[in-house]
Amino acid sequence: MAEAVVEMEVDVADLGATVVVNRFSVNVLQLIKEAQSQHGLRHGDYQRYRRYCTARLMRLYKSLNFQHGRGKYVKKPIVESTVTNVRHLHILLYLAERAWSYAMEIKQAPQGASARAHMHLIRRLSKAAQWGDLFSRLCSEKADPRTALEAAAYAAHMRGNLLLEREDDWETALRKFKNARAVYEELGKYGDVENQVLCRQRLEELDPSIRYCNYKMGLSKIQGSDLLDLSTQDGPGLGLLQSKLEAVMEEARLQQAVSMTELEWLGHKLLVRNEKTRMCILKGQQLERDLKESQLPAEKKLTTYDKMFVAYQDAKRHIREDLVRAVSTEDVKEELNSLDKAVSSILLQRTMERNLVLVATAKARLIRQQHMLKEEKGEKPAKPEDLVRLYDILIQNVTDLLDLTTSGREQKESETLFAEKLTVRREGFQAGRCLYLGQSYKVASKYAEAYVLFRRACEHAESALKRLQQLSFPEEQQRQELEELRDRSTGEACVVHAQGVMETARSQAKAQDSLQKGVAAISLKGKRTSTEYLLDRLDIYEAAISTTPGSKEPPRIAQIPPPFQSVPCRPIFLDTALNTISFPSLEARLKKKPEKRSFFSLWGGRK
Repeated sequence: MAEAVVEMEVDVADLGATVVVNRFSVNVLQLIKEAQSQHGLRHGDYQRYRRYCTARLMRLYKSLNFQHGRGKYVKKPIVESTVTNVRHLHILLYLAERAWSYAMEIKQAPQGASARAHMHLIRRLSKAAQWGDLFSRLCSEKADPRTALEAAAYAAHMRGNLLLEREDDWETALRKFKNARAVYEELGKYGDVENQVLCRQRLEELDPSIRYCNYKMGLSKIQGSDLLDLSTQDGPGLGLLQSKLEAVMEEARLQQAVSMTELEWLGHKLLVRNEKTRMCILKGQQLERDLKESQLPAEKKLTTYDKMFVAYQDAKRHIREDLVRAVSTEDVKEELNSLDKAVSSILLQRTMERNLVLVATAKARLIRQQHMLKEEKGEKPAKPEDLVRLYDILIQNVTDLLDLTTSGREQKESETLFAEKLTVRREGFQAGRCLYLGQSYKVASKYAEAYVLFRRACEHAESALKRLQQLSFPEEQQRQELEELRDRSTGEACVVHAQGVMETARSQAKAQDSLQKGVAAISLKGKRTSTEYLLDRLDIYEAAISTTPGSKEPPRIAQIPPPFQSVPCRPIFLDTALNTISFPSLEARLKKKPEKRSFFSLWGGRK
């Protein structure tokens, strides 16, 4: 915040003297931008910013002793004679900011569409415009020319916001926005780099409002659907324009919904009878076209995908409601089931695309971290496990989409080709999962597991390439990605194989050295210690308990466990004479057992 008091000398002819007039200097744009970015508007929290403005006003009132009394309220207006300090101008500025932020808070609230809330919003914007006009008028009297110019641009912007929300005087609103833009464009040519950046940001916030006013007045040839790119721009001042743009888009989609009667999906033309369903599908298709045609950053892409998901989910909800109503009509039920299947398939495809955006962002973070490049502000450290989790989700998405496509009725050639492409993509996702899972094991120095995973990733990539070549219309970009994945997996496998061999050799050398040292230190007598025990010196009269005062040394009676002692080995006797001794036969001394005779032997003996 740049503040200064400029002394200007004015000659008064009738008095014949020189009067010094104090001129205040306030960098209005820098002051409000810093306050907004530091107190909630970086994340769109208008309530927090309104509370900051209230607290700031209380501090200003107290520091200037400009309070309105205790108990009975006595209003102290700020007029030209009252402004004796630059902080009096700050009071007017923060009063306008507080009223404007309150209006934006109402606009964001869920009940903001009600008539009562809209009237409250209009009153707050009117109050912000009044405080802005008073701020501009007093700055023209009490401040330097640059401050007066910035205050006039600020007041014009606030008045334009009020007229934009009222929708009753587009010509005046356009003139106010153009006046503010002209001032900021001129101020952006001078000053330091920071001031030029702030002026450029303000110009980007004013341009959508000017284009919208031109559209409503019929001065522009753009269509309603062409205004959607205005909502992709950043800036706290665009909150009032969002609902207007959405209303224009609803009108454009309503006109398109009249001509749209069917949805084409994988060679099937499905009738869309419900107007609400057609509107939701058209909204999703419009967001798809905007993603393909415009180069948006990753955060904006994710936001657009979220809007797209809401549109298709609403379409599914309307289809399910129609299914509940069509209980007895089988043909209508089959038609609605096919439409629900098509919308669910489109929703799964867009979910995969959104997850691929997250994968690309995580890969870029991981590459910057591995190559020690400069990281973005507030960026979290990347881990291979994050990519493993994302690839798990992608594999599940492909599996669900494959099951949804191949289930049910007989498949057409387009559906078969689509299923084959999904199989190739699943193989590619499995290869990516194995690659980054191997990297996580590599970071943990588990080289054997990492080598197996890298080889497995290479096998998946090779299998996907073979399947891709068998397709009638293979995609060149997908083929390049698979080849890059295969080459990278092969390289990583070679690296971890070499690291594993080196680690094994190093561990074997360490084990051999420790074994040699251990064998060299082996002794049958054990280690000699300086500690002597009572049982070792029974022939010497010496106390076993320490006599030192305050000593906590325990008594040394005996060593537990007892030390090892060398024991002589038992002799080995080899009795070789037993092999040459011949012993006498003892058969004559053995008793002979009587012979047992059977009945048949007796019968044969009679003969």
